[in-house]
Amino acid sequence: MKNVLLSFTVMLFAITIYGQTLQIKGGIIDEDSFNAIENVSIINLNNGTKTVSNAKGEFAIKGKRNDEVKISHLGYKTKIVKLQQNIKIKLESTQIELSEIIVSANPLNDISQSTVINDAEKRISQPRSVGHLFKEIQGFGIAKRGAYASEPVFRSFKYEQLNIQYDGGFKMLNACPNRMDPITTHVIPEEIEKIEIVKGPFTVRFGQNFGGIINLVSKNPSKGKKGLQGSVEGGYESNGGNLVTGASLLYVADNYDVLFTGSYREFGDYEDGNGDEVPSSFRTTDYSLKIGLNPTENQRLQATWRQSFGRDIKHAGLPMDSPFDDSYLAGLDYKWENISEKIENFNAKVFYSYVDHLMTNTNRPNFNMVDAQSPVEVSTYGGKAEVVLTPSVKSKIFVGVDANLIQRDGSRTRIVKIMNGSMLPEPKVFIDKIWQDSKLNDFGIFAEGKFKVADKLTLTTGIRADFIKAVINDPAADFLALYGGEIDDKTETNISGNAAIKFQDNGFQAQLAVGRGVRTANMIERFINHFAVGVDPYEYVGNPNLDPEINNQIELSINKRFKTVEIGASVFHSFLEDYIVPVVNSSIPRKFMPTTPPIEAKQFINIDKASQSGVEFNFNYNITSKLKFNSELSYTYAKNEDLNEPLAQIPPFMTVLGVKFENKNYWLSLNSRIVGKQSRVSDSFMEQETPGFETLDFRAGIEPFKNLTIGVGILNIFDKTYYEHLNFSYANSSTLSGRIYEPGRNFTTYLKYKF
Repeated sequence: MKNVLLSFTVMLFAITIYGQTLQIKGGIIDEDSFNAIENVSIINLNNGTKTVSNAKGEFAIKGKRNDEVKISHLGYKTKIVKLQQNIKIKLESTQIELSEIIVSANPLNDISQSTVINDAEKRISQPRSVGHLFKEIQGFGIAKRGAYASEPVFRSFKYEQLNIQYDGGFKMLNACPNRMDPITTHVIPEEIEKIEIVKGPFTVRFGQNFGGIINLVSKNPSKGKKGLQGSVEGGYESNGGNLVTGASLLYVADNYDVLFTGSYREFGDYEDGNGDEVPSSFRTTDYSLKIGLNPTENQRLQATWRQSFGRDIKHAGLPMDSPFDDSYLAGLDYKWENISEKIENFNAKVFYSYVDHLMTNTNRPNFNMVDAQSPVEVSTYGGKAEVVLTPSVKSKIFVGVDANLIQRDGSRTRIVKIMNGSMLPEPKVFIDKIWQDSKLNDFGIFAEGKFKVADKLTLTTGIRADFIKAVINDPAADFLALYGGEIDDKTETNISGNAAIKFQDNGFQAQLAVGRGVRTANMIERFINHFAVGVDPYEYVGNPNLDPEINNQIELSINKRFKTVEIGASVFHSFLEDYIVPVVNSSIPRKFMPTTPPIEAKQFINIDKASQSGVEFNFNYNITSKLKFNSELSYTYAKNEDLNEPLAQIPPFMTVLGVKFENKNYWLSLNSRIVGKQSRVSDSFMEQETPGFETLDFRAGIEPFKNLTIGVGILNIFDKTYYEHLNFSYANSSTLSGRIYEPGRNFTTYLKYKF
């Protein structure tokens, strides 16, 4: 009887405790990223009490166990759960993403052989342009004409062989034939949230894709918390006296948001490891405005406007400088999600961009002989519309159309003061047509399907057709004569396709992908007329009769995550057909200074065969919960089969090693980049072998109090004197002997305050 009474008493006590009102604590996180979510509204539906989560996602609310609470936040799906002490609640995002092309953690959305780079550490080292963000990314090199103009080279692919875009489809193309102004100079690094990469022709959904896609994703205003917020930031580098300042202001309401960002950057001439000065100064002013409207919970309309103004730009690797380099971009996005059971979403995008660029030799030694001015411009129109169908829970089909319409024009005016060594009594004026008022239009149609063929197996297949039209409206007389006195409009229909199989199971992933990517010849290859655009002193001549290049690529990658270790590897091979290269044509004489060697010009042609092979490997180790080691290596071997020599401008073997310690309010990192000698060089391109080198960088960050971040760094700690293989200097450009040396030791600091 005593035992019965004791049991009854314990049970009654437990029921009383269970039913009484308590201070129940919990936490709220994003179900994909596991990041804490701040300002989540929590309402106890049983007693009406309310609270919100703090910056760590934590909350405390009065209630009883199993009380129902409503969890809501702008940008996440509303959820009703039953209270438990120390409950962890995961919310699913409802953000309508307009800028991204890669959606992780969902096999029916993932793109084969793709990756996302999001490295905030680089923000404290004031990269000179977005191109410098690729410096330590596996498989990449940087083609650099100077400190301002740099752009990524991936494996053996460069320039238009890579489809580089901004926010999922916007484009700004170079007006300068020497590529002083690629897209990476018109978007500031501080604006970029992450970089998405597709490593080959393994999707057909995002435009013409020959060697890969790079998507520069800017910050998304719809991800901000409700109300007014913003940030101010600034940084300084000792080597060059470089100054970066920026600010952003964001207002988020229930159904609309506005984001304004601005930046001013001033970089000086830096010194290499030997203390020699490298001409590299420039100033840029950038701003952008995004206005988003959510007419319903599943629709978003967003307008984008941005401008960039470059001034007094020195190009160490070019024979001319840029007094100004201006651009603007206007874009409009629309997305409608969860339309019906069989239609997941519809999205559309249109844009217009314009680049106005001036090249001069005013500050160069040959100005006393000839005054050269080259105002050039490029306009790009484009758009895309895509519908995503869901025939079943195990399949998804993407169908759409897109377009990119490019127009370039501009001439070089030469005022010749000295001829044959004698001062002319009256300078002679010559006008050389650079782009010859050319157009290159691409209209594409595509379909791509993803099918979950088994529980752990996903199949992707796609096909694309590009309808190309190339037009030259104002050909120079000699260019017209070279091609028979008449150049007809060139039309092409190019077919691309892809197929991939992906297996995922318990932290293991394997992908086998094949793709056929077709690239039409760009405007330099088609229409440039006796202009020096190579590393050599030759004049280059375009060829309007070029066939498109074809990349038939196969790639196998594997990745395995253990408790503390991650190992990954990729091997790839490309069969390249109709590859476009410049070769010496002895029947085309040099046009300018005809007696100066070389007296022949180079002409772009198709060769039958070229190839590319390579390997990439990574090993990451979480030594402790706070201390992590990462390593990556990459190597590419590429060959011109017709000329029996290496393809030009291939990044050498590279290894990146890093260790990072991260605590609650501070972090420390040490990174080493080891680059091998590049002895495989193209004789026809007059490439030079480059020695290997090693660099070591230290970076650290601290958050002394909420919303303030301070970063410091020492770059190139050992003051190494080195230059990259893909950096080269044109003839008559400088006294750098054909090389652009990288900065020596550099102390850097960066501050950012959020409000």
